Amino acid sequence: MDIASSALADIVGEANILTGDDIGDRYRIDFLRKHEAAPGVVLRPASTEEVSAILRLAHSEGTPVTVIGGQTGMCGAAMASPGGIGLSLERMNRIEEIDPASMTMTVQAGCVLQVAHEAAEEQGVFLPLDLGARGSAMIGGVIGTNAGGNRVLRWGMMRDMVLGLEVVLADGRIVSSLGKVIKDNAGYNWKHLLIGSEGTLGVVTRAVLRLRPLPTTQQTAIVATGSFEDAIRLLRNLEASLSGRLSSFELLWGDCYGRVVDAQLKQLKRPCPLPKGYGFYIVVEAMGSDREGDDAQFERALAAELDSGLVVDAVLANSDTQRATLWGVRDEMHVGFMNLMPFCNYDVSMAQSVMPTFVSRVREDLAKRYPEAVSYFYGHAGDGNLHAIVNQDPGKPLESLAVDEIVFGVIRELGGSIAAEHGIGTLRRQFLDWTRSDDEVWMMRAIKQALDPKGILNPGKVFEL
Repeated sequence: MDIASSALADIVGEANILTGDDIGDRYRIDFLRKHEAAPGVVLRPASTEEVSAILRLAHSEGTPVTVIGGQTGMCGAAMASPGGIGLSLERMNRIEEIDPASMTMTVQAGCVLQVAHEAAEEQGVFLPLDLGARGSAMIGGVIGTNAGGNRVLRWGMMRDMVLGLEVVLADGRIVSSLGKVIKDNAGYNWKHLLIGSEGTLGVVTRAVLRLRPLPTTQQTAIVATGSFEDAIRLLRNLEASLSGRLSSFELLWGDCYGRVVDAQLKQLKRPCPLPKGYGFYIVVEAMGSDREGDDAQFERALAAELDSGLVVDAVLANSDTQRATLWGVRDEMHVGFMNLMPFCNYDVSMAQSVMPTFVSRVREDLAKRYPEAVSYFYGHAGDGNLHAIVNQDPGKPLESLAVDEIVFGVIRELGGSIAAEHGIGTLRRQFLDWTRSDDEVWMMRAIKQALDPKGILNPGKVFEL
């Protein structure tokens, strides 16, 4: 790195410059410990103006800059370039305003998602985005990946919650449009270029997020069905019978459920909510505001599905403790998979109608090449997003590229996407054109070249220039 430390100290102060051994694992290694970075320096600015000054210096010297968030990404997107600048916005963590009248929250990029949740709820409003990494993921990171999570079915992805955005471009220019309006067709809506761009087009520093009325009731159940087709019929029935209150529909294949609950019983002493052996298990949740009617409506809806035979077993949460136990099956799935590491993990999307075909084809193609392969499937079936855990032969070195080719080959044939909500990073970049056309990739490169001609912003992520 060619930037003098004295110049950086003038911007952020000596205490907010980390080098050498002072750069701990928090800034070097991601959640799955698959990727490790070697930044030359980590800087912790306290304001948009400081971020701007850093980028002006980096731009003049051609020094790469990568934003480091909560390090819960899955694709290596937050790994700083060797010798480059790691930019941590952890000091930029304030909630600047909650405006219940406009139903908006103005927040800095380093604010942790769970902190934003709690602050909104204290004001009687609701930030719907929810995911397992809520306690560490930062707002800038969930914007950078266009995160989805457990409630996309009802409220959409992060893109649907960002009304206004402030970013610093590669040359240090600050572009700010922190409006609170839902409708704005005045020219190109540039913020959507930044949402999901994984820090390759600009550094998000502040955002205006759209809030919703705070639900006052919550109904949660785990139900079992005998087939995937029954699970999707159940989804459509509940969307209608719950009058639009269905917020989560998290599907686990039966063998995946069995592995997870066995591990949770052994390691967490958590009892199994439903017996093993059914084809599919679904965490179902509805949220509303009718304290007298919502519970009864939920129970009637599930009872009708049990009576019809569409649901073959079910357990309902009768307390917050029971709700946490049921959600634990989904939120703490890692307990069931850690002894499979290293493994390949996938985040793909497709039409719901082809999900069973995807799973069976992947398993068939894996078995042809790797007879000892194991694979587990689960995900946000309500919005067409599946996750997969694959190890081609436990106990042997992981052949990740070959496994990627099998999984993404099936996705390509079925017309899906190789990245539903985790992004591309470095892990998926060589497969970008498997589900994006040549013209689409050309347009992405053109946008990158226009906004970051020196290629200093998170280089090597999404695609190579």
